[in-house]
Amino acid sequence: MKFAAIILLSLLTFPPKGIHGFKFTSIDGETVSLSKFKGKKILIVNTASKCGFTPQYAELEKLSQEYKDKLVIIGFPANNFGGQEPGSNEDIQEFCQKNYGVSFLMAEKVSVKGEDINSLFKYLTTEDNPDFTGDIKWNFEKFLIDENGKLIHRFRSAVKPDSPELTKYL
Repeated sequence: MKFAAIILLSLLTFPPKGIHGFKFTSIDGETVSLSKFKGKKILIVNTASKCGFTPQYAELEKLSQEYKDKLVIIGFPANNFGGQEPGSNEDIQEFCQKNYGVSFLMAEKVSVKGEDINSLFKYLTTEDNPDFTGDIKWNFEKFLIDENGKLIHRFRSAVKPDSPELTKYL
């Protein structure tokens, strides 16, 4: 009994091994496993609808179309910065489609920092990487993951999705 409790506790405490061990809920309510994207690069972006960086949705959509055979883009709406994502999942989805024609994968609204941080973002912000670790500073930070689930590069908000700084890795 004691051994079973230790195993259960370890499963609850330790994150899945690597990025492909994570699952999330899409904005449509479907469970999505990142293991589904093995063999492709993944660009994870914390997004918001009422931010100065919100026009990056258009660039993310363009990138997702241009590199659709080898890149998966996933937007994670978050209301952690200045209340810039106050809407419901339905509001966010409608806004993204109406204003930017977003067809890339969107997750349900999550928290990307603080005590209620989503486990994926906790992993991404503490994962040892050559760029920087630590809290996300604002909306539209980007995490580029390689085909094997390794973090290639983390980009701050001001780096546009279609900038050579990012696209050189694609």
